[in-house]
Amino acid sequence: MARYDEVKFRAITAFQRRVGNPVLRRLPFQTVLETTGRTSGLPRRTPVGGRRVGDSFWLVSEYGEKSQYIRNIKANPTVRVRIRGHWHPGTAHLLPDDDPRARLKTLPRLNSTAVRAFGTGLLTVRVDLTDTRVT
Repeated sequence: MARYDEVKFRAITAFQRRVGNPVLRRLPFQTVLETTGRTSGLPRRTPVGGRRVGDSFWLVSEYGEKSQYIRNIKANPTVRVRIRGHWHPGTAHLLPDDDPRARLKTLPRLNSTAVRAFGTGLLTVRVDLTDTRVT
């Protein structure tokens, strides 16, 4: 099973990196998580699905600690989230003790279905947003 998961991970991430993410992150109302590259120091933007709840934004990473944006967060938790076309600065927290499958039930259905179907190492992320909105 581990080999199947690795092949699935490589195929899906290659598609996301080359096709899905470049298209989705350009859509004005797609939610996007911006991290700082842990090696380059450059902004890295990843389309994500999640939901704002009060002053927090919640999402579930489908590949957990294998995801590049999760590795970037571990190196520097300062992030920005574009929600409905507006950027919100915040601090990301990885929550390995949270139940990601239960969390997905509270997040947008379409993205949650894809994360459950394709993901192999689910990890919950909470971004504590500041009240400053950057356009």
